[in-house]
Amino acid sequence: MQLKHSPFLLYSDGKGNIFEDRDLYATGRSGWDALLVPVEDWIALPEGGSLYELPGRFGIGINAKTGQMEICRKGFAVAAFIPPAHTGLFLSAYETEPDAHTLPLFCYTAVGWQDKRFYVPAIRIEKDIRQECSGYDKKKIGEGAKQLLNAYPNNRLVRHLMENCCLTYNCPAARNLSLGRWECPIPSSPACNANCIGCISFQPQEESIPSTQDRLVFKPMAEEIVEFTVPHLETAPYPIVSFGQGCEGEPLLMWETIGEAIRQIRNHTKKGSININTNGSNPAAIKTLCEAGLDSVRVSMNSARKPIYESYYRPNNYVYEDIVESLRVVKKFGGWTSINYFVFPGMSDSIDEYEAMRTLIKETGLNMIQWRNFNIDPDWYLGRIGISETGQFLGMRQLMDLIKDEFPSLKFGYFNPPKERVKGDFELDFAH
Repeated sequence: MQLKHSPFLLYSDGKGNIFEDRDLYATGRSGWDALLVPVEDWIALPEGGSLYELPGRFGIGINAKTGQMEICRKGFAVAAFIPPAHTGLFLSAYETEPDAHTLPLFCYTAVGWQDKRFYVPAIRIEKDIRQECSGYDKKKIGEGAKQLLNAYPNNRLVRHLMENCCLTYNCPAARNLSLGRWECPIPSSPACNANCIGCISFQPQEESIPSTQDRLVFKPMAEEIVEFTVPHLETAPYPIVSFGQGCEGEPLLMWETIGEAIRQIRNHTKKGSININTNGSNPAAIKTLCEAGLDSVRVSMNSARKPIYESYYRPNNYVYEDIVESLRVVKKFGGWTSINYFVFPGMSDSIDEYEAMRTLIKETGLNMIQWRNFNIDPDWYLGRIGISETGQFLGMRQLMDLIKDEFPSLKFGYFNPPKERVKGDFELDFAH
């Protein structure tokens, strides 16, 4: 249902209570700027979404009578977390006080209130239901985790995935593993060759934000990987096994172990897909993995522009050109290539970024863009990479439309697709 006008701005009283301000319409943020959000961009907050109070920040709205921008000082600004499969089109717009603490590593989408519902400017970019909130039964997850721990009592990876990822951090991928379905995570590297500003598994002690989860602390053996992944590929619906997870460093630093694991897996089963989520820093290692049987790669990036990419990733012993070459290598082997693209309205949809993205797609023959919401404090991010002006921007919706028009075979989504989608009906509706 399309709204007749923008929803009302929300504010928090600092005690967990949220109110609407009926004098102000909610705005959205693009780059550094607060803007009126087109009415057609607002959708009801999807199930699994939640709201955040933003201490030390005051929401920016549009006066319902005068049309002028105003700051709401009745309480703190509010932002929304939108669940996986949805991509935000605007960030929460607010003014930050000088002494405000840096926000934790979550996404901060604009949000408003109308007709007894919360609304966010977002689109559903993915049909796959693998991380739907309603699909997780806590009792079944607990039972499944216990069964895996009992089945593989000496497997350190299974213990890490179930005790830490599944039962402590509620990792969607680990919970799906406990339920025996879809994409199985394989953390494999405790080290990394990048120093990402917004790393979710490691932050230096002097940094102003904590990591959201603990990183893997051991190097798994190929046998440990093979032991639980082969049964998953043999029995799970739409099975994928994926190296490279949020609870680890860079999997390509463990390419020899991963290559041996892939060869052993393929000696046991030809079913399902073998994927790696990576920074793409080592094209030679990627080539070896493709020769071993790797089916797909997903390369993470915050930008298709070398200076913006390298100012965020702060790479050690690799450069932006290496990740482009890694995508090319996988394509030469007939594999599926995706980018895990961190969406930041005002940066991702800038004219310069759009042109750089067009070049990347053409140079690599990219198969898919996964439009991921960027988990980072917007002010902190732009400040750390030295961006004071983001330049002209298109708007996220127009950016997507332009890319789709020029590259009709390029797929949009949020998750790594299984072989059934890659080789068959990509628009397969998993809800049915």
